[in-house]
Amino acid sequence: MFTPFQSLPDHTRIWIYQSNRKFNQLEKDIISNELLTFTNQWSAHGTPLSASFDIRFNQFVILAVDEHSTVASGCSIDNSVRTIKELGQKLNVDFFDRTLVSFRSQDKVFAIPVRELKKTYQEGFWNSQSLVINNLISSKGDLNSDWLVPAGLTWLKRYIPSETIAG
Repeated sequence: MFTPFQSLPDHTRIWIYQSNRKFNQLEKDIISNELLTFTNQWSAHGTPLSASFDIRFNQFVILAVDEHSTVASGCSIDNSVRTIKELGQKLNVDFFDRTLVSFRSQDKVFAIPVRELKKTYQEGFWNSQSLVINNLISSKGDLNSDWLVPAGLTWLKRYIPSETIAG
């Protein structure tokens, strides 16, 4: 059953899906309508899940389940992945391109293919303090503390000369 995202507790489990491009308003409306329908009927072994979603930066879809009362099962998670894949096909976007690393700067998000990270670092496009979007976090509370992380504190530090990383 759908629960407003803001009212879910911080321990709520989340899955973040990054699009390979920004959504326009029509696409955001389609995503919202589809996910409202999905979260209203999402269940685990017949038991409704307290679920929600959020769209951030016009490029990230966050699905959420408060597992305090009912845990998302493997089948229910598979259903959510299938729903996201269907949305991607409908909108012609890729939510599963793991070769893109997203940064946030001045209220904008930009994605860089992994193969271009070294070159774009050398060109000054990003540095150790650039905020990287960490899509591997797993709880709603982490959105406030661990979703945007300085690049120098992530696996991206391998692309940064060690003398430039501030501790």
